[in-house]
Order: sequence, then structure tokens, then C-alpha cells
Amino acid sequence: MTSPTSRVAVTDAAAALLRQLTAQHGKLMFHQSGGCCDGSAPMCFPVGMFLTGPSDVHLGELEVGLDDPIHVWISEAQFEYWKYTHITIDVVPGRGAGFSVESPTGNRFIIRSRMLDDAELEAFGLRPGI
Repeated sequence: MTSPTSRVAVTDAAAALLRQLTAQHGKLMFHQSGGCCDGSAPMCFPVGMFLTGPSDVHLGELEVGLDDPIHVWISEAQFEYWKYTHITIDVVPGRGAGFSVESPTGNRFIIRSRMLDDAELEAFGLRPGI
């Protein structure tokens, strides 16, 4: 069951590309790490090609019109910086990050973000008591 409050979302354009990439590569997942350059881009991998560990945080799932949702993970260190942020995965023309599966398509995934609203802060236990 999907929570009514989520830390992640996906645009229609990104969802369409994810459906196409899933047909080519099988089930997919995202990992958002910290760092600069490609390290700050959301990286999309076939499930099993990138192993998450105990220092990764599961941000949520993207429903893109497939049988299974696409899971989104973030490094724990990066999560500490972004825990007050809602992330939307979008796609734009350009060269994808090195090992991300969209690289050959002429598109790249990007993050669009906004601060969590009061209801989201409360749902995630981030709003101080009044």
C-alpha cells in the first residue's frame, strides 16, 4: 500500500522513459548519492546492478505504470542534508550520468526539489511540537 505522503515523485516524461528503459533492461531502481558532477545526479540501474547497504535510506517508490514500482534510495549522508526536501525525478535532453541506464538515450534524469510542507513535515516526524 502506498503512503499518501511520499518523499519522491516522478514527472510524466520521466515515467515514460522509465517504462521504455524497463522494457530494455528489466526492473529498475534509483540511487541518489552525494558529491559533485555525476555523483549528484540520480543514477538509474537495473535491479541487482547496484547493491544498497546499511548506509542507504529507502526514500520511496515511483509508480510509473508498470507491474512493480521503482524504488528510490539515497545515501545516509546525503539524506541528512535532504531530509526536509521532497524530490521529483524528471528527465531533460542531455548526456546521462556515466553508468545510469538512460545514458545512451540522449536524455538524463535530474532532481527537482522543494521543501516539505507542514503536513509532510508532520507525517515524517520532522515538525517540532507546538
